[in-house]
Amino acid sequence: MSTEKALARFAAEKQSYLEDLKALVRVPSVSFPGFDPKLVRASAEAVARLLEKRGFQNVKLLEVDGAHPYAYGEILKAPGKPTLLLYAHHDVQPAGDAAAWKSPPFEPVERNGRLYGRGAADDKAGVVVHTSAVDSWLSGAGALPINVKIIIEGEEEIGSEHLSALLRKHSRLLGADAIVLTDTGNFETGLPSVTTALRGLVSVDVEVRALKQSVHSGMWGGPVPDPVTGLCRMIASLTNPDGSIAIPGIAEKVKPLTASERRSIESLPGDEQHFRDQAGMLPGVQLLGGRHWWETNWRQPSLAVNAFEASSRREARNIICEAAWARIGIRIVPDLDPLEVRGKLVEALRRAVPWGLHCEIHEHQSAGWWYTDTTHPAFQAAFRALEKGFGKKPVTIGCGGSIPFVEPFTKELGGVPALLIGVEDPYTNAHSENESLHLGDFEKSVRSAIHLYEELARELSR
Repeated sequence: MSTEKALARFAAEKQSYLEDLKALVRVPSVSFPGFDPKLVRASAEAVARLLEKRGFQNVKLLEVDGAHPYAYGEILKAPGKPTLLLYAHHDVQPAGDAAAWKSPPFEPVERNGRLYGRGAADDKAGVVVHTSAVDSWLSGAGALPINVKIIIEGEEEIGSEHLSALLRKHSRLLGADAIVLTDTGNFETGLPSVTTALRGLVSVDVEVRALKQSVHSGMWGGPVPDPVTGLCRMIASLTNPDGSIAIPGIAEKVKPLTASERRSIESLPGDEQHFRDQAGMLPGVQLLGGRHWWETNWRQPSLAVNAFEASSRREARNIICEAAWARIGIRIVPDLDPLEVRGKLVEALRRAVPWGLHCEIHEHQSAGWWYTDTTHPAFQAAFRALEKGFGKKPVTIGCGGSIPFVEPFTKELGGVPALLIGVEDPYTNAHSENESLHLGDFEKSVRSAIHLYEELARELSR
């Protein structure tokens, strides 16, 4: 059987595939401003070489003005069969605190069944899941059961700002019957998961000012307003005592869970204490929201102060600071409109400015939420493939974070089904120090992808 031959090829070559991943991790492809863009280009070129090595054809870099390069390849040798578009990204987050890493961030190291290194999971593992599964079919079974195209992005970690323009520019090249986006995680190690909902994000910077310069808090304190206190009052007005958003017109528009979605959440393994342990919550700290913790995290909006600046702990003096600044973000869910929510946030902040303080607000680009149901046959194919690859029935989950590229993909490519299947787990530490990939889950993910190509070829050809 062809699938068995592909699986046998993977079993024989899995160490070679892991070396593919290590080679990509060694390229410090940080896409953030201030880092060397030549290294991101070098990463794209390394991905292109890997695509060619693993059997892709028509391999090239795709570019739009102002963006880091994307890598593209295809194998279109299955006449009459559907076409699958594979996605991952090769850019990574900055390493962070080098002293907090137990091994150098761009030197991949295997330790206790995990591969450590920046991008080892997010998302260079996604790249190698695709290339390994494709090579297993080509070299093990002689051919793929489906047509495949692959696009590996170079700017996902900075918001995929140019993705929509690239998709419009290359819409014919990238056309497909389904998309597999490998940049999410599993609910737990060893438990395969399909993500069906993502929260969006709106954020603003707000600064309030009372003085031309800081002044002595004893000589002037009392009659002179403290901007730090003022900004704290403004921020406090945005939420209710239970942490929910108090801005009118937001909570009322949230899409309620269906009965099946609620049953799915309630059936997930793990109790409240397990959630608290994963989040690193201190004893006695309350969970907020009044709902199941995963419903609150995945399907309710939330507000966070991402940064706050006035003075600093190191330079704390007996002063009234001249100004205070904060970045405030709201995670949004179906059916909230990002521009409307951002507008309401700005209005609420302006209404709450006390004491005549001068207030300036800068609005950031917004990312919309994404939501899908699982009635399309592609999802049934994915569930079967994941169960075969992991040996466990998969679960459907949401994600409290935002993945900006998903909505442009589904919109620009005509609403084809998007399968979000990842390789991370709750212990990956993506974006943080000591990022790592569970090697057992990596192998199971590749086996699942091998099964997925056959399952989709069968399901989408009906």
